[in-house]
Parts: sequence; structure tokens; C-alpha cells
Amino acid sequence: MYKCCSSSLFSGFLIFLFVLQQAPKGNSSNETSKYEGMKLRVGVPMKDGFHQFVNVVKDTRQEYYNITGYCMDVFNAVLTRLPFNVSVNTEPYPVDTSEGSGYTDLLKQIPSKYDVVVGDITILANRANYVDFTVPYTASGVKMVVPVQHGRDQNMWTFVKPFSWDLWLSIITISTFIGLAILVMERNASALPNQEGSPNQKKLCPATILWFPISQAILPERQVVVKSCSRFVLMVWLLLAFVLMQSYTANLTSILTLDQLRPSFQNANDLRRGGYYVGYQCGSFVYDVLIDQFKFDPCKLRPYSNIAEYHDALKLGSKNGGVAAIFDEVPYLKLYLKEYGSNYILAGPEYRNAGFGFAFPLNSNLTAYFSRGILNVIESRFMNEIEEKYFGKNDIGGDNSSAEISYAPLSLSFHSFAGLFFISGIST
Repeated sequence: MYKCCSSSLFSGFLIFLFVLQQAPKGNSSNETSKYEGMKLRVGVPMKDGFHQFVNVVKDTRQEYYNITGYCMDVFNAVLTRLPFNVSVNTEPYPVDTSEGSGYTDLLKQIPSKYDVVVGDITILANRANYVDFTVPYTASGVKMVVPVQHGRDQNMWTFVKPFSWDLWLSIITISTFIGLAILVMERNASALPNQEGSPNQKKLCPATILWFPISQAILPERQVVVKSCSRFVLMVWLLLAFVLMQSYTANLTSILTLDQLRPSFQNANDLRRGGYYVGYQCGSFVYDVLIDQFKFDPCKLRPYSNIAEYHDALKLGSKNGGVAAIFDEVPYLKLYLKEYGSNYILAGPEYRNAGFGFAFPLNSNLTAYFSRGILNVIESRFMNEIEEKYFGKNDIGGDNSSAEISYAPLSLSFHSFAGLFFISGIST
């Protein structure tokens, strides 16, 4: 009886293990199997200019479109990192560049015509109302590129520019402090033989206190003080004065001789107040940004399609039928600066956005899979290879400080010499 019960229990346990093994492994397997072998309808924008991102070339003999570019290479790399295999049918969509938001119609073809839209599609809050976006694969933002001004900003007060106001104030303060300390230490000392100019023989007045350390730095006299402690303080002061004078000479020389590069316009307010014409990319959402965020008059906006048109417009200038500045997303402007960067620089504040991403229907489960694939591609070496293939070694979407010249003041500040001031004060 006991053996029979044991056999039944053992047989039941084996049956339970078999059923458990044959049961579905989880929702993840069911989900991925649902997309296995799926054929995705992929829409890409077709427009004139900036073919580094999406380039659509039609083969007239075979009625076939050859679609390449940075965005397509990223998309193809993401496909290889999905947990399931899919096939794609890519179709170009002519972008209407006559209005400000030329990509809106393309995105609204989801899901009736396309399952996913791939290209230089910027992730925007208003677009997220009717499509879902993946995580961005390229950083972005809207800035302006303006002609650079060469020259030297010099006037009658140029000689004070090597030092900032706080450094000048610190020099006066430390000079007064050291002069007062030496005169106090020398108050009971006897004058040196054959010398009537010792500070202990002079009246203790503000002019004497301030002038004494300065005169010693410019025209040092031997044995001007008697006590050893006074000589020590004076030696520390002369060391500080020597460093300050050498730094002043070097910085003044650079200000007077080096060619300083400055943007012709600092921000959008200068352009708007001056009534200048500005340019933007045809069909870009930048048109709406210029009107809604920067408050430009629509009649002052001029659309352009490619880098060559940007260059021609900036060369002509606002008064000769061109523009004073071009507003566009940073990846496009960096392409322009790579070609014509010697005479133009990025300037002004940045209007931030998320960057480029792939667009899917609302609530699509594919969005999460492609987002994970984008993260895998970004963290791999393939992303650097794709960027170098189309844009060179510089990261087109990152923060490239070489594309933007700083026009901050060249004056040296108190922070540069704080250590020396601290040593001088403690020594005194």
C-alpha cells in the first residue's frame, strides 16, 4: 500500500514537471513571437539638401529608390539588435517645404500608410500628441550662426582691461595694508646713516601709506627700511608685484596685438530690434520657434534648402537680399560650419529639444523595443563609425566647443592670484 502511494506521487510529480516545462515561458516570449517575421512599412522624408542625414536617390531603370544616410544607418543598426527578425519596406515621402512644419503631414501618415517614420525627425511635444517617439539617438537644439567680426576692441581705457575691477581693488587694498604694516613696524626705528628718506621719518598719512609700496615696486631703493621684519614684508610684496607686472604686460600685449573674433550679433533680440532678415530651413519646425519663442515678424523670415543657399544668403547680408543670421538645429549648423566655419560662428542662447528619434503609432509596443536597440547602438562602437562616415571625427550631435568661439572678457581676475595675495597677507 505504501509503495503504491509512493509510485503514484512520484508519477504525479513527473507529470507536473512535464506540464510546467511545456507551459509558456512568459509574456515576453509571446510578445516577441508576435513580431517575428513582421514586415514594417517605413516612411522616410525626401527633400532637397542635407543629404548626410537622409539621401533618396531614384534608380530610373528599375523604378527603385536607394535610401542612405546617417539616420538610415542608425535604423539598420537598431534592426540587428531587436530580439526578433523583421523585414522592412522603405518608401520616400516628398516633404512639403512651403510651410513651416513640413514633417507634420509625414508623421500623420502613421499608422494608415507607415508603421514607422525614420529620418531627421525632431522629437517635439506637439508631435507626441499623435505619434510615439523612441529615445533620441542624436542631441539637438536650435541656435543661430552669424558672420564673425575680426578686429580689436580698443579705446582710451584699454590699458585697464588686463585686470578685472576686483583685481585692481585687491591690489590697492594689499598695497595699503603692506604700506601701513611697514610704517607701523618702522615707527620706532632710527634712520640709516646719511639717509633722510626712511619711512619712519615721514608723516604717517594716507598718501605715504599707499605710495610707499608702489614706489618700491617701480623704483626699488636699497636699505629703505631698517628692521629685518620690515625687509621681509617688503620682499614678499616685491615678489607679488613682480608677478602682477609680468602678467599685466603679457595680457596687455595680447589684447593689443591678437585678432579677436566676435559674433556680429549676440542674440535674437539684437536681430529683432534692428529689423534684420533671418533665415531658416525649409519645412522645419524652426519657423514656428522663430515666431512663437523669439517673436520674429513672419515677413522677416526667409526659407532656404541647403548649405549652399545658407552661405549665399549670409554673404549677401540682410540689406542686399540675404540674411543677417541663420537659425536651425545644431546638427545642421555644424555641417555648415564644417564647410564654411572660418568666417562664421554659433551664437546666442539655445532653444533646447530632445533630438532626433524614430516615430511609431501611439501606444505601440515596438517603441520600447526600438528604444532599447538605440541604447545598445549608442553604447557600441558602431555609432562612432556611423558618425565618422557622414560627419567626420567630430560628434555632430554633441557639444563641440570648437564650433563656437567664446567672446568673454580677457581680463585676469582676483581668483588667478588669490594664492599670492593669501601668502602676502599671512606673511605680513
